[in-house]
Amino acid sequence: MALNRPLNDDEVYSEMKKMTAFIRQEAFEKAREIKAKADEEFNIEKAKIVRQDSVNVEKAFERKVKQAEFNKRITTSNLINKCRLQLLQKRQEMLNNLFEEAFNNFENIRANSDEYKRLLKEISIQALIQLSEENAIIYVLKSDIQTMESILSLISSEYTTTTGKSIKLTLDQRSFLSEDCGGGVVVSSPGNKIQVDNTLRSRLNICSEEMLPQIRVALFGHSQNRKFFD
Repeated sequence: MALNRPLNDDEVYSEMKKMTAFIRQEAFEKAREIKAKADEEFNIEKAKIVRQDSVNVEKAFERKVKQAEFNKRITTSNLINKCRLQLLQKRQEMLNNLFEEAFNNFENIRANSDEYKRLLKEISIQALIQLSEENAIIYVLKSDIQTMESILSLISSEYTTTTGKSIKLTLDQRSFLSEDCGGGVVVSSPGNKIQVDNTLRSRLNICSEEMLPQIRVALFGHSQNRKFFD
């Protein structure tokens, strides 16, 4: 049984020593607990930062990859378009040369008087039928005046036979076609209100437009980009 008496000095010292040891132990435990919690929070925050940095690095890498792919597509597209343009220009140049060569061959046709005379007659009748007038003026090259004079009556009679209509033809011997037309005729109504251009240059242009798809296929083959053909 404890005695109900004041503690002596030794007992007081002993109790104080116990209390000091208890407080010190409590402080140590608390400090260790605080340190453990601080370490845990530090590790959690560190993991967050590492994860965020990793995500940022991945996103930056993805952006760079996408930008590189985009730049590659742009560069490739530009190169393809440039090659296509050069190819189209070269093809057009070849076609122009082809038609120019065909035009230059008209000189050979004009050199053959019988063949050219027959051609003049046929394209004159064709133009007159298209004009469909009772009176018509015919324009030709200055060098073709005599040839046209020699077949003018034949043109008139064959026109009448073909259409059942009579026609009065006038060969203009003051105004002549330009040499760059290649030959042929231009027919017009009185006063030049209506004109039909049936020069060799005009006929070649019409022919080239109508036959251009077939000529392209014949020269270069079918285009892989075209689904339909003329």
